[in-house]
Amino acid sequence: MHLFGTRVLKQIGNAQPGGAHAARQLRAVAAAMLTLSACMPSGFAQQAGDVLGAGEKKPEKSASALPSAPAPVLTQPLNLRQTERDFSKPAGRGLGSPINWYRPTTIGEASFANSVRLTNLVKDGKIYLSLSDAIALAVENNYDIAIARYDLDIADTDILRAKSGNLILGAPSGLVTGTLGGSPSILATGGGPGGTTVGSGGAGSGVSGLSLTTNGAGPAPALIDPALTGTIQWDRNRTQTTGPFSPAASTNTSTYNFTYNEGFNPGTALAVSWNNNRATSSSPFSAYFPVYNSTFKATVTQHLLQGAGIWVNKRFLYQAQNDRRITDSSFRQQLLYTVNQVEQIYWGLVQAYEDEQAKQQALEQSTQVDSDTRKQLEIGTMAPLDVVNADSTVATDKQALISSQSVLSYQQLIMKQAITRNLNDPMLESAPIIPTDRISLEEIPEERQPTEDLVQTSFKNRPELEQAVLTLRNDEITLKGARNGLLPLLDIFGYYGSTITGGPLNPNCFVFGNPCFAAGTVSPVPSGYSGVLTDLVNSTAPDKGVGFNLTVPLRNREAQSAQARSLMEYRQAELRLEQLYTQIRMQVVNAQSALTNDRALVQADDAAVKYNQQSLDAEQKKLKLGASTTANVLLQERNLAVAEDNLIAAHAAYANARAALYQITATTLQHYGINLQDAAVGTVGTSPSVPGLQPAPSGGAPATAPPASR
Repeated sequence: MHLFGTRVLKQIGNAQPGGAHAARQLRAVAAAMLTLSACMPSGFAQQAGDVLGAGEKKPEKSASALPSAPAPVLTQPLNLRQTERDFSKPAGRGLGSPINWYRPTTIGEASFANSVRLTNLVKDGKIYLSLSDAIALAVENNYDIAIARYDLDIADTDILRAKSGNLILGAPSGLVTGTLGGSPSILATGGGPGGTTVGSGGAGSGVSGLSLTTNGAGPAPALIDPALTGTIQWDRNRTQTTGPFSPAASTNTSTYNFTYNEGFNPGTALAVSWNNNRATSSSPFSAYFPVYNSTFKATVTQHLLQGAGIWVNKRFLYQAQNDRRITDSSFRQQLLYTVNQVEQIYWGLVQAYEDEQAKQQALEQSTQVDSDTRKQLEIGTMAPLDVVNADSTVATDKQALISSQSVLSYQQLIMKQAITRNLNDPMLESAPIIPTDRISLEEIPEERQPTEDLVQTSFKNRPELEQAVLTLRNDEITLKGARNGLLPLLDIFGYYGSTITGGPLNPNCFVFGNPCFAAGTVSPVPSGYSGVLTDLVNSTAPDKGVGFNLTVPLRNREAQSAQARSLMEYRQAELRLEQLYTQIRMQVVNAQSALTNDRALVQADDAAVKYNQQSLDAEQKKLKLGASTTANVLLQERNLAVAEDNLIAAHAAYANARAALYQITATTLQHYGINLQDAAVGTVGTSPSVPGLQPAPSGGAPATAPPASR
């Protein structure tokens, strides 16, 4: 502030030789104020620990707050952007033209085209899709992730706004959940933690029972961005005669007024005004023609209690930077959620695909039994009722196949909308998706890893914990602002100014018939505007002083309520953080148990399929030998179909449980090799590598047309 004041007065003083004296005057005032500010009470610059009021104990970590739980690995600030442009920095920086300060910015149009990767997967009119390709396509095309990318730049704009000293708008966070498919919360079978459309900070306040209404409490910070105001006016006025001392006159007045205002982080405000007036009048009482009036005044004001201190005035910037980190973390959470959702959709597609194949095989078997029964009826070795039973089974299997085909068709469409942006592409619209990966029963390390190790990994990686910690930091900032708002308003101010009048003497000026400029009737004044400017800054007619302003709000109820409420909300945030630790621990335990149970279920269902297949084979052999009936064969076929359905569902449940464990420990990106920076840009340089997969068994693609009627 001292350097700025010197610079301003140097610019003014350079106009005339007398300017150096005025600069010395303002420097003396500013030096006196800075000396006083150094002796100000502790309220001027609160330290980071001064959060609570007098007599209140500083919050301590609860003994039951999982002392072994490590702090989350916080996302580095400002490192994720979808373009190279940094919206936290103003336009026109460096060699850029200052005119860019006043030009609207431009944002590239959103892309609604599918990435080239999808086109490369189409072969012979079919989309052969691996899980790795599905995840890569989702990162590039999925609308949920694309929408979340803009949050990164939106959070940057809040940092730019906070740098100007204005109240921040809040950075968006939370999950975008517009993609269809994938259960958001299936913890009973090993699913993920679910999602919410409301975030934990900024614009998404109010989640999980938290009340974040006092955000921004406390005195408004100094407006750092300077403001230059100018008023130029030309006035032409003619008056009538109203008496002997007010003859008719024509007055032409030109006004040129300028004001400069700037705030500084210690709670300092500088206001510089420079007003100029030139007037000509035909009145015989006008001593000067024209008359010049010029006024200069520089005022420096410093808060001593409320609104005093660098920290208080930069607290919105600190909050905006924390919100930016929350947005980074939220984007990582969005990526984890969407990748897990796409994986659930993929395994749902695999389940529908294999279910259709099983239903097709069951229909073929029942059709063959029906054909054999009719032949035996023709030769008289089979009763007509057996044929009716076989016909009924064929009809039931046809209906099951048609239903399975409908489910498969819809599941393919669900997958397409998750990994594409344009479903109207004719090439993709009719192309069926053939999933090429199957889950392997290969045991992953997390399945046998000690639960406590998985819990600690989750504590380090979970974005929800990261966001809760940053939200708690923002609450601490709000607490300090509300605490400062309790103080009275005490300002010290100093000013230096001058008012000079001048102009050529009016030879037509007469008073009572005598010339106005008899010896000794007027004081010598500058005859031109240059002389007026010289006297303005050389202390010819100085106006300087120092003073105090004190405002004491009696009872102070509004500030008391804001401070008390902000402290309550801080306590809420503390409880929410500890609650998250407990919830995550329970989720990890549940997910690990679900994975073990689902593996055992796959093994049990696989044994059931083998048993029912052997039972069917034995029953068919007995039928050929005349030792069994068609009804028994059809019953065994039905048992086999049910067992195969159970096995297909068990495989899907196991695959989802494994993916959910990765999501709950927030290690999906590491396990699959997904680069967070690439995801923020929307391009995948290296395809994800999903462990624990095996190729699908060879075989024809499932039929999409319903079975023909006989």
